[in-house]
Amino acid sequence: MKVLFAAPARLWDAWAPALRAACPEMALCRDGDPAGFDALIYAPGYPEGGAALDFSPFTRARVVQSLWAGVERIVTNPTLTQPLCRMVDPGLAQGMAEYCTGWALRAHLGMDRYAQDGVWRNAVTPPLASARRVTVLGMGELGRAVAAALAGLGFRVTGWSHSGRAVPGIEVLAGPDLPQALARAEILVCLLPDTAETRDLLDAELLALLPAGATIINAGRGTLIDETALLAALDSGHIAHAVLDVFRQEPLPPDHPFWRHPGVTVTPHVSAETRPESAAAVAAENLRRAMRGEPLLYRVDRARGY
Repeated sequence: MKVLFAAPARLWDAWAPALRAACPEMALCRDGDPAGFDALIYAPGYPEGGAALDFSPFTRARVVQSLWAGVERIVTNPTLTQPLCRMVDPGLAQGMAEYCTGWALRAHLGMDRYAQDGVWRNAVTPPLASARRVTVLGMGELGRAVAAALAGLGFRVTGWSHSGRAVPGIEVLAGPDLPQALARAEILVCLLPDTAETRDLLDAELLALLPAGATIINAGRGTLIDETALLAALDSGHIAHAVLDVFRQEPLPPDHPFWRHPGVTVTPHVSAETRPESAAAVAAENLRRAMRGEPLLYRVDRARGY
């Protein structure tokens, strides 16, 4: 099969060897006649220069396999008629679970209260995890991995998703029960995708439903939270802290108020990374399925946007 690597040039050296090892029957190319390709492996930033890729000449392509979990930058492309699959990578899920668990534990244990200044602060003992309520918004592959890791430490975990699909060992609330899910969230982990339904979902009204002193960890998409409302909730003390890894504009501009706010920790979109060594196998399986005419893994629902 002939496959176009429709991704930024900087990714080639890391991805090409892994993809070829996982799928040796594939001829992986960086350019060529669009009508001659059986599939595309895609990442945002292709083609170089900012123009959207025109998928219409790829008349033979049976699948467009995204290298990233988020597909909001491609799913609305009107020229894309081929099946689109998002990346669900075991390494991505593990990395997200580690990131969210680490920051949740930091908030839970109050690690920032122990300044190294010679003052003996032993008046406050943190509760056990079993006494701390955590809500995970978004119960896809990443959300399930994070919820399982937190529940394994003993946290009282509630999941929320639009569908409310059951997850073994985790109570999952459905769409209309979002206020209930937020009211439980002493620590709120946001892992929702960027869709028309989720943009600015956490506005002032919904942020007010969180318990006083709550911590927010947003590793989903920067569009999920109304920034003005979040800053106001932090200023009032209703939200104690926000750990933010994703933003509407990345890199986050140096003059953005998040950098200066004492209640915000900015991390530079490092919560989880797609790793070629594990993700290449997922891409290879989908390429083979496409060539055999079999159901594809993680196919994107265009109407829902993920």
